[in-house]
Amino acid sequence: MTYLLALDQGTSSSRSIIFNERGQLIASAQQEFRQIFPQPGWVEHDATEIWQTQFATCQQVLQNAGLQARDIAALGITNQRETTILWDRKTGQPLANAIVWQDRRTESYCEQLRQQGKAELIQAKTGLILDPYFSATKLKWLLDQIPDARRRADAGELAFGTVDSWLAWQLSAGKLHVTDVSNASRTMLYNIHRGEWDQDLLAWFDIPPSVLPQVLPSSHRFGETSLLGDSIPIAGIAGDQQAALFGQACFTPGMAKNTYGTGCFMLMHTGDKCPVSQNGLISTAACQTGPQRQYALEGSVFIGGAVVQWLRDGLKAIQHSTDVEDLAASVPDSGGVVFVPSFTGLGAPYWVPSAKGAILGLSRGSTVGHIARAALESIAFQSTALLQAMTRDAVFPISELRVDGGAAANNLLLQFQANLLGIPVIRPKVTETTALGAAYLAGLGTGIYQNTDECAALWQMDRQFFPTMSRDQAASLMQEWEIAVGRVR
Repeated sequence: MTYLLALDQGTSSSRSIIFNERGQLIASAQQEFRQIFPQPGWVEHDATEIWQTQFATCQQVLQNAGLQARDIAALGITNQRETTILWDRKTGQPLANAIVWQDRRTESYCEQLRQQGKAELIQAKTGLILDPYFSATKLKWLLDQIPDARRRADAGELAFGTVDSWLAWQLSAGKLHVTDVSNASRTMLYNIHRGEWDQDLLAWFDIPPSVLPQVLPSSHRFGETSLLGDSIPIAGIAGDQQAALFGQACFTPGMAKNTYGTGCFMLMHTGDKCPVSQNGLISTAACQTGPQRQYALEGSVFIGGAVVQWLRDGLKAIQHSTDVEDLAASVPDSGGVVFVPSFTGLGAPYWVPSAKGAILGLSRGSTVGHIARAALESIAFQSTALLQAMTRDAVFPISELRVDGGAAANNLLLQFQANLLGIPVIRPKVTETTALGAAYLAGLGTGIYQNTDECAALWQMDRQFFPTMSRDQAASLMQEWEIAVGRVR
């Protein structure tokens, strides 16, 4: 039996999963790590803790599976994207906490660039909407704020990376400073049409080229790691959402998936065409397995499953995240309550960085069950707004939506999602599609799979949710949602 190890480094936890060559999950291990909130709108992680928890889960998953490093044919990395780390090339020590993708501290600088007329130029090169979400302004902030960082960066002493680069550096004991096209495309420094770091962007954001990693295809023999014992090839790297698109076997234009994680991310594969959205979506690089560039249209919801974490940790309404479905099902509907969970601003298709969260429509009869149901429904409402934007862009017709991520286990959520969308929502047998995508990329990079057709043949459906609501009722609910969004804008 051939085994593949996927490192799935997420926003709230680090996981390692072992799959066999048939795409079946053999074992997994997971560790949560600290979320650091130094002040409102700021979100940080300890990069050393990210590495320590990730490596600990690598060791644990081998133990859980009863395997050793020599049994692993290849390793793939998938990661929270845009999160920005700056470290010392000599010592490998981070200069500061990682600035997380959710962080809004650079909004005022983004506004300066908008005033200078740079937003459209940046979008034309990167496919991205000028927003604090992406790495460029975070990296500039670190270089500006950390004493002596600019001089040291210019002298070639510092390395920048998103989390994939950080893990590859650590796994290779400092030999690899690399990233893949999917992660590079999220930095706002990479020209997705030309497939290279863009000199104009580097100048506008004042980033020295010496800090940047080498950009390679997502499926590629990047190097190897010997930290787990025998040498294992590192042969796949992709940002989590592009990895999930790959793991869902969405290899052809028009195929779409939605991942319900900390945030919600809907991607539609667009092949070798890079569409420009007129409806608040972004264009991004999809996983690349050869010389041909691949693209996707993406909508990002900043707070998806994180609203359930807030019910648990902030409101203390539930003890465990999995309790939310029972609490939400204790009422027949949300009782007119609408929850807009814009704790870190509104993402696509609205892009309002300053928006704050709100619970609207409360009455004396409202209970915590209604709030829980409205919280779950908010995930589906936000995802529907994304799909409607994709449909308005009319690049390709979407006939079904493949779903994954932690909240995809929630049947109540998926049924409501199908009702709003009016198309089938399909959950696969393996919902760990982000990790599976990284495993497939590593398998392709080492010749375990000859092509993507072999990976597509492994995809299996668990359950299909068909819409049961009238289109008029769905439209009415979406109208109520848009009115609520209008209140927080």
